[in-house]
Amino acid sequence: MSSDAALQPKTASHAKAAGAAGAAGAAGAAGAAGATVPQKAGEAELVARLAQARTQVLEEMQKVIVGQREVLEQLILAVLCRGHCLLEGVPGLAKTVMVQTLGQVLDLSFSRIQFTPDLMPSDITGTDIIQEDPETGRRQFEFLQGPLFANICLADEINRTPPKTQASLLEAMQERRVTCRGRTYELPDPFFVLATQNPIEQEGTYTLPEAQLDRFMFMVKVGYPTKEEEVQILRRTTGGAKVRLNRMFTGRELIQLQDVVRQVPVADHVYDFVVNLVHATRPGFIDVPDATKWLQWGAGPRAGQQLIIGGKARALLHGRFHVTTDDIIALAKPVLRHRVVCSFAAQANGLNSDAIVDRLIAHFSSAAAAKA
Repeated sequence: MSSDAALQPKTASHAKAAGAAGAAGAAGAAGAAGATVPQKAGEAELVARLAQARTQVLEEMQKVIVGQREVLEQLILAVLCRGHCLLEGVPGLAKTVMVQTLGQVLDLSFSRIQFTPDLMPSDITGTDIIQEDPETGRRQFEFLQGPLFANICLADEINRTPPKTQASLLEAMQERRVTCRGRTYELPDPFFVLATQNPIEQEGTYTLPEAQLDRFMFMVKVGYPTKEEEVQILRRTTGGAKVRLNRMFTGRELIQLQDVVRQVPVADHVYDFVVNLVHATRPGFIDVPDATKWLQWGAGPRAGQQLIIGGKARALLHGRFHVTTDDIIALAKPVLRHRVVCSFAAQANGLNSDAIVDRLIAHFSSAAAAKA
């Protein structure tokens, strides 16, 4: 299955409605954009290279990772959007290996933090230590950088540590800097936190604070491999062959691509689609009672921002310089699933955030199709 197909809504009704909505999006985008290509020749070259390199990057990563193509594409999207990504899945599904492989393919510096119950905030951000000048003998404080000072920081099993330590990531994730003893230190550019967590139901885990969850652009669920994929995993990992990965981008090229993403135009009806979708997650929204009655807490404005910027990056990855509602629909679950809180009634009825987002997508896709 191609990544395009993997990212489409799962039900037939969703697919039909989304197709009509996407057709309307494509038709309206050109008018809003004025043109479907970047204005500068250099940017056009970068966009063309990115569209071509999308398949190459995925294929390069799949030298190590078997399957999980949709997960890999969402990791790439998060990096292009300067966003952070949270991977959730049971142990042993190669979540850590995915992040390590991404760092190698993109030629970025990489660090790993293993979160444990006794981890302290200074173990993450760094701390001042006393150093003695060998010539004068004078002692002074010197800042010792923590593992956050890397392009890609892997926060492994982030929900294994108490909230105090988890909260130490907030400033770094939002401001791209850390503060120690009243002094501020800038983090490298580009900078991403790619975190993994185990399902909350497992013992020894701490629920991430809502403020920190909202800093993650995507929450991606990593599932079990199929039988065929597991056979490939066994063949690759129990032999003696070594995989050599090719580096696809430099850090400077990645920053250029991130700047190009911001320039992708968005039509008014796509903005309306995003706002309606995000507003519908908030309790008291009466237009979609079958969904919002199950919600205790809804998504804030940051969710809409992430849907728009994610839609821009996805459009570029698919060789377009305009955003359609199909792009928004494809990213709705990873953007919204960790930003909405289901009520106890929803949990008692076996509904989770994904099921409610599905209902919202179906409703607004049908409405968009009716207007087309």
